[in-house]
Amino acid sequence: MSDPSENLPRATRATLSRQTQILLVVVILAAAAVVFWPQGKKTRKAPGGFLVDAGGRPVPMGSRMAPVTLVHFWATWCPPCMTEVPSIGRLADDFSRYRGDFTVLMVSVADDVNRVKTFAGDRASSVLYDPSWDVAHRYGTWKLPETYLVVRGEVVKRWIGDQDWDDPVNRKPIEAAIAELRGDRAAAAPAAADGTSGS
Repeated sequence: MSDPSENLPRATRATLSRQTQILLVVVILAAAAVVFWPQGKKTRKAPGGFLVDAGGRPVPMGSRMAPVTLVHFWATWCPPCMTEVPSIGRLADDFSRYRGDFTVLMVSVADDVNRVKTFAGDRASSVLYDPSWDVAHRYGTWKLPETYLVVRGEVVKRWIGDQDWDDPVNRKPIEAAIAELRGDRAAAAPAAADGTSGS
């Protein structure tokens, strides 16, 4: 079968070829703009929802959030989660001096309460449960473990897969968020004391 463009005059074929080239350049530039155009600060509002405690009672997620919260989705049936949980426990202990400003919210997904109690020991009382992946899916989590840094209700960072929470690289964004929060408070305190506002 022959190419229908062969029947067109040479000038018409050249014009079509030129138009095709221009269209291709425009498409490539548009794709590059989408990929490389400055996006600004990539945050999104943290989804809320209800989790359940070990007794099966609903708990509003917001009631367990601090101004800076590390939301950690995990399960005892997830081998990488089991490896990661001890280091996130150490992070929670090391950052306990920021109580009130920072918390780690451990969310066990589609898990057995008794297995969590056995594995987590003393920490089991602070674990909340997402039995049907409802809250995890709202965050965008489809596999475990995943962790989100939520600052003042905005998701500012996401870690996918198991992490070493003893690593300063993982701790740095958390420390920076706490320092920013405390700096904002420190800047607001003198203004409140002298009766002026910060704006």
